[in-house]
Amino acid sequence: MRSLITTAAATVLAACAAPPPAPVPQTAAVAAPAPPLASGLLLDGYDREARPQDDLHEFAGGKWLAETTIPGDRSSWGAFAILDERAEQQVREIAEEAAAVMDHPPGSDPQKIGDLYASFMDEQVIDAAGLVPLEPDFARIRALATHADVVRFIGESQRRLQRVPLGYYVAQDAGDATRYIGTVQQGGLSMPDRDYYLLQDKTQAAYRKAHLAYVERMLTLAGAKDTAARAQRIQQLETHIAAVQWSKVQNRDPLATYNKTSPIELAKLTPAFDWTAFFTAAGAPIEAIDINQPTYVEALSQLIASTPMPQWREYFFFQLLDVSAPYLAAPFAEAHFDFHSRTLQGVQEQPVRWKRAVSLVNANVGHLVGKEYVQRHFQPGSKARMRELVDNLRAAFDASIDTLAWMGPQTRAAAKAKLAKLSVKIGYPDVWQDYSPLTIVRGDLFGNMQRSAEYKFGRSLGKLGKPIDRSEWFMTPQTVNAYFSPMMNEIVFPAAILQTPYFDAAADDAVNYGGIGGVIGHEISHGFDDSGRQYDGDGNLRDWWAAEDAARFKALADRLVAQYDAYTVLDGQHLNGRLTLGENIGDLSGLAVAWRAWQRSLAGKPAPVLEGFSGEQRFFLGWAQGWRWKYRDENLRMRLVTDPHSPARFRVNGVVVNLDEFHDAFGVDVGDRMYLPPEERVKIW
Repeated sequence: MRSLITTAAATVLAACAAPPPAPVPQTAAVAAPAPPLASGLLLDGYDREARPQDDLHEFAGGKWLAETTIPGDRSSWGAFAILDERAEQQVREIAEEAAAVMDHPPGSDPQKIGDLYASFMDEQVIDAAGLVPLEPDFARIRALATHADVVRFIGESQRRLQRVPLGYYVAQDAGDATRYIGTVQQGGLSMPDRDYYLLQDKTQAAYRKAHLAYVERMLTLAGAKDTAARAQRIQQLETHIAAVQWSKVQNRDPLATYNKTSPIELAKLTPAFDWTAFFTAAGAPIEAIDINQPTYVEALSQLIASTPMPQWREYFFFQLLDVSAPYLAAPFAEAHFDFHSRTLQGVQEQPVRWKRAVSLVNANVGHLVGKEYVQRHFQPGSKARMRELVDNLRAAFDASIDTLAWMGPQTRAAAKAKLAKLSVKIGYPDVWQDYSPLTIVRGDLFGNMQRSAEYKFGRSLGKLGKPIDRSEWFMTPQTVNAYFSPMMNEIVFPAAILQTPYFDAAADDAVNYGGIGGVIGHEISHGFDDSGRQYDGDGNLRDWWAAEDAARFKALADRLVAQYDAYTVLDGQHLNGRLTLGENIGDLSGLAVAWRAWQRSLAGKPAPVLEGFSGEQRFFLGWAQGWRWKYRDENLRMRLVTDPHSPARFRVNGVVVNLDEFHDAFGVDVGDRMYLPPEERVKIW
């Protein structure tokens, strides 16, 4: 039997050998020896009955998976969620301290944080208010008399807490990343995706039935009459909207979703939709915009004109109730939870109120909290260590571009130029977001939510005509995540993700490179995945690839699509390899480059054996143990439809089977379940 633990005694002895120390004068202080680095392995969760050659994900987390119960207020549970829970508690402390003081200077950071938190926590005031806070908005809906009114209402609602079938926001112009442009995109559904309305399988049919019951329940709570018939009409209109929307896969195509359109062209595209009225109501300038889904906008224009006005009023009435319910009296909040969380995601119990209050604070004044969070909980040394890791990953990525047999000289030079322009943000912003226009009033929760919506839209609109703000962060420091922005050509790592199991300053480099190194490589790789590769180093949507190189890349990507299409979960449901392609490329390429970066960091020296595992093995275990994750069945079904990421098991096993280094590290051979013949392994970056 082949041992899955590498002893490598000779290597250990060689690594431990050292020349005798020089004599130390008696007057000199003797420095204390540096403490040995930890392995970084979370061994208590490993399943030693499993073989990494058969299932690396199970080996590195099977015991944890078997012994861990998903908390009742969660739809899934894993490393990210555990860190999120920690950050949640830390934000709670900040918010509660702020809320305990009643006389903060008006407009100050602690006043806004504390009063917003206190507003949500005051259930007695919220329950007593009932639907009174929504009455001005109900009046707006009741006043809708013509289809022209619907267009104006959609425009005006951009500034308000109101779901409508068309969203407007300001973002970088993909055709000229040095400027901002107004952008229009599809929306208006109260279920997670168009497929919930359109697919004819048993699961989606059950969800539609539950949705119908939920709509009727909300209408009944609001005191409406004839609720069953009204619910039918509301779901019917949502289904009509869903039928003309683009799919998640279609929306991944940056070329298809970039459609810069002048006001004159807009009028020709949708003659029944008064864009002047829309922009005027939104308070936005009448100028060229980017339409993400032009066929949807065209179809929506026709749908607005053909749908009876009473049905539009019913639709908007329910959408207002649905988006407002978490901030209303208990019956509405409970109904919202029952459908959106219990039914659609399998969550067993509503999070306690302080957790929901923290979520509210993070969503609306998150960067104010972030300033205090960083001061209390971010270790400055983590930033320097991350810089070192990122620089090494970037160098490894640059070197690996030279080795790509499928990429020609022209594309290779352009890829290197793009990589050289990549910027990196770590921990927290250098310039904090300005919340001075936002007014928060203690005891006025719904008013705070409306003012927050107004603030966010105004901040977005205020970017038009101004230089690109390259200091902006699209995540708060307390967010456990990371991202790549193709138009900024930047990777961003908030403070909260720089923790075990992804990053441990006291751990040996093998696990750090396999953990946070893989995450760094993942984000860099997004600049060169099937979508990100279509942006140049300045963030412009431009074809900088030689045609033959693009064709070879597509052939490799198609092989990866086929690999993930074949994976199944639950009752045999297949992953969508096309939907998850970008993230799968990020995982595969990122881990491959992280490996090379780790090798560079060794500078030719052998990695030590720790806890009985070689450095090579610990690298892959560092990646695998970061993806211990459990899902409720309902949540996993939702992810198969909506999530561009593969389930955790395949973010481990689906990646490493393609890497020669994994096969070598664990001696994977023919007959092992993780064995993939060399000619079938997909290598992209």
